[in-house]
Amino acid sequence: MSHTEVPPSADAAFAEEWRSWHAGHEAVRADEHGFLSITGMYWLTGEPQRITGIPGEWWSGPAGPVVRLAAGEQLTVDGVVLSGVHEFGVVPEGEGVEALTGDIVVEVARRGGSDVVRPRDPAAPVRAAYAGTPAYAPDPRWRLTGRFVPFDRPRPTTVGSVVEGLELVHEARGRIEFTVDGQPLALTAFDDGSPDRLLVLFTDATSGVTTYAANRQLKVTGPAADGTVTVDFNRATNLPCAYTAFATCPLPPPENRLPVAVEAGEQKPAA
Repeated sequence: MSHTEVPPSADAAFAEEWRSWHAGHEAVRADEHGFLSITGMYWLTGEPQRITGIPGEWWSGPAGPVVRLAAGEQLTVDGVVLSGVHEFGVVPEGEGVEALTGDIVVEVARRGGSDVVRPRDPAAPVRAAYAGTPAYAPDPRWRLTGRFVPFDRPRPTTVGSVVEGLELVHEARGRIEFTVDGQPLALTAFDDGSPDRLLVLFTDATSGVTTYAANRQLKVTGPAADGTVTVDFNRATNLPCAYTAFATCPLPPPENRLPVAVEAGEQKPAA
């Protein structure tokens, strides 16, 4: 890469800022109801089913997920105690509703056109055994300036998932163009739910070697009025599928498989 020299004092400040950011990211990841606490993933059908560890019989009806609670069984949604039969209504794709039973949060969501239930238990084995995520040392050389080239209109883009046969649709907003060692590269950038932030899913030459094989993600702020964005690969993070089998993470589109080794950001989770 072509870079100007960075004064040691600037390096120290950059590293300290990164350490603070990563500590906060780790705290969110290890939250008592974060994705490390998921204990199972149950796809709903038209047939009622019981799910281990949570009350009720669950199925997917014409108007979305439904639970039937027996006498003495309860769930709480937004402070309202449920009993009997409760219809959650149509859950928008990619979103979810949370129900509470004791210390367990029951995530009721929709992924790939199907309804799914995932209990989140603070005592889950994955969370209890979590030993942290190693990362490359923060390096200002991987904080690059790129340019965002928007599409005329957002493009619904179908991508694969870590769940075999599951396809997900994300809104692609444009491309981020940048260079590494003089080599021009580009990444398709997706909507991240905010007009001021873009989401990039990618792999690179470190994937499956020092970093998680299936994907990493990077959230990019901007763009500025002139279209410039900061692409800070030091803040590339793992998705939930790097830690749990109960995830539906999207895979990067083919054009986001970078031919260079991005030796920055999070590595494979600690064993």
